[in-house]
Amino acid sequence: MAMLEGAKLIGAGCATIALAGAAVGIGNVFSSLIHSVARNPSLAKQLFGYAILGFALTEAIALFALMMAFLILFVF
Repeated sequence: MAMLEGAKLIGAGCATIALAGAAVGIGNVFSSLIHSVARNPSLAKQLFGYAILGFALTEAIALFALMMAFLILFVF
C-alpha cells in the first residue's frame, strides 16, 4: 500500500512539470508581444488580441496538467 502511495506522489509530481513549461510559454507569449509592439506600434491592438489568445491556450495546457495531477492524487 505504501508503494502505491509513493507511486501516486511521483506521478503527480511528474504531471506538475508541465506547469513550469506553461509558465515559460506564457513568458514567451508576452515577450513576443512586447518585441512586436516595439517594432510596429500601429499594430498594438491587433497584436494584443493575438497575445491574449496565445495566453489562453497556454493557460489551458497548464490547467489540464494540474487536473491530471489532482486526478492522479485523489481518484486513483
